Amino acid sequence: MKTTHLYLITLFIPFAVLLSSAPAQDYAKWSLPDGAIERLGKGKITGNIAFSPDSTRLAVGSAIGIWIYDVRPAKEKELDLLIGHTDSISSVAFSPDGTTLASASWDGTVRLWDVVTGQHKITLSAHADGVYSVAYAPDGKSLATGSRDKTARFWDAQTGEHKNTLSGHTDIIDAIAYAPDGDTIATGSWDKTVRFWDAQTGKHKTTLTGHTGYVYSVAYSPNGKTIATASGADQGIWLWDAHTGKHITTLKGHTGGIHCVVYSPDDKTIATGSSDKTVRLWDSQTGEHKGTLKGHIGGIRSVVYSPDGKTLATGSGDGTVRLWDTQTRERKTAFSGYTRWITAIAYSPDGNTLASSNANGVIQCRETHTGAHKITQVWRTHTDFVSSIAYSSDGEMLATGSHDKTVRLWDTQTGKHITTLRGHTGPIYAVVYSADGKTLATGSRDETVRLWDTQTGQQKATLEGHINFVTSLAFSPNSRTLASASWDRTVRLWDTQAGKHITTFPEHKEPVKSVVYSPDGKTVATGGFDNIVQLWDASTGKRVATLSGHTGYIASLAYSHDGTLIAAGSADKTVRLWDVRTKTHLVTFSGHTEIVASIAFSPDDTTLATGSVDGTILLWKIR
Repeated sequence: MKTTHLYLITLFIPFAVLLSSAPAQDYAKWSLPDGAIERLGKGKITGNIAFSPDSTRLAVGSAIGIWIYDVRPAKEKELDLLIGHTDSISSVAFSPDGTTLASASWDGTVRLWDVVTGQHKITLSAHADGVYSVAYAPDGKSLATGSRDKTARFWDAQTGEHKNTLSGHTDIIDAIAYAPDGDTIATGSWDKTVRFWDAQTGKHKTTLTGHTGYVYSVAYSPNGKTIATASGADQGIWLWDAHTGKHITTLKGHTGGIHCVVYSPDDKTIATGSSDKTVRLWDSQTGEHKGTLKGHIGGIRSVVYSPDGKTLATGSGDGTVRLWDTQTRERKTAFSGYTRWITAIAYSPDGNTLASSNANGVIQCRETHTGAHKITQVWRTHTDFVSSIAYSSDGEMLATGSHDKTVRLWDTQTGKHITTLRGHTGPIYAVVYSADGKTLATGSRDETVRLWDTQTGQQKATLEGHINFVTSLAFSPNSRTLASASWDRTVRLWDTQAGKHITTFPEHKEPVKSVVYSPDGKTVATGGFDNIVQLWDASTGKRVATLSGHTGYIASLAYSHDGTLIAAGSADKTVRLWDVRTKTHLVTFSGHTEIVASIAFSPDDTTLATGSVDGTILLWKIR
């Protein structure tokens, strides 16, 4: 998670309105990768948020790119999505004249974008690892960046030329800020220190020590006399004399780690955001607590004042960005659609609904028959991460498995909770219905598989034998056999009637992450941390083929319903399709920026849905 807050000068040249290439409601089709027909969700918020110098635009860093919003009163809407980085965005900053937007990414680069056209102008590449923070000098001539490689770097903002490297920190540099006069740069690091550097020579000036945890954010007061620093472990904001480096005071009140701090443009208020889900406002002169902004249901990752001082924007792990009136402290508007992590996806048997779960314990159901994919139901299902979902064969129930060690059954028509299945002593990693609808199987970190009667909710059997996590389950089409994959590097087949172990496939070289039966029941496909898909004869247990090509572990597998295709989603961020009969590779879909955690063919096999840790679902046209 990245939070960096920059001092924005209030003297600027107003700039042209950023153009969008499509109506706001069409953003699901913006900047799609080749082969994709739609994107569901905006990704997870991974970076900070930044106002344009004229206070009319807001940039939000996400796992898939930079979202640009019009934030003028009564005109709030999405304007653009800037795509090009190959990993999550960690930090964004507008140039002082408002013509350029800089974006830093975990992919190790910084990109500069033309604000009016949205076109990529130049890429800054020199860091040896992910870039966590970026800031413009007050005169706009230079850029400073902080990186996971433990260095900060200076760049010419016009040419992209690398000018200097600042070395001294012993851990990630997560925050960077120029002093208002442009003479000094402050860097905050996971080494628990803040360092001051001469912005011209790069020479180290002094080091601020005292924090007991990672320093996530640094902010200069507009008059340049004070610097505020935030740490996750301290639960306090430290104020320092910016010239002497002397600690002045600590602002206490948050009950969780503090990830962001910013001064109001008039220098009267300090705003801080915390994992306790609140934003606190402090008198910058006295340190007195002035008020608390509540409403987010997730930790605060970013706070920033508009340069005109009228609005405070907050970004949260709950998937929303909120705008607050700084005078009334009332919420003005909110931008939603961000998701922390898509953990599982499933089509209803009739194909009319696509359900997805995420790391916040939320289930979303989208209608598919109109092609609009509007969200029709939202359920807050569990108290922890939802790892797996499955429809019953008649589509009337949805099962959800969670890290809270329970499985819940839901009525898909009414959205009402039917019952909760308890018995596992560890997080649930897999849930699957038998084809005849009579049995639900669940796999857990507790190394067991449990079978449940879907009508009564009673446990029918506990299948023991694995010696590590059970990661994936699959019923044979006739419901008589269950395959279980495990971190113990094995796949086991079980007789579901007798509750007995049938056979174990030869040991895999690495943990097995996914298992699935072919529609005809003759083949079992497995994928895991050896980066390959293996096909096994379901009757003999002999390996019949190996499908290779992925460069990361196999996180998800699916057969098409007609049995002609097999798809694999991987930690290499891609999805590969193979012809089942010839075992030849057909196509690779690239577009996600993180692990492809779940995949599902639509019942008519025309569409492949892929859900990713990047917080989005991509729909790909197959036929």
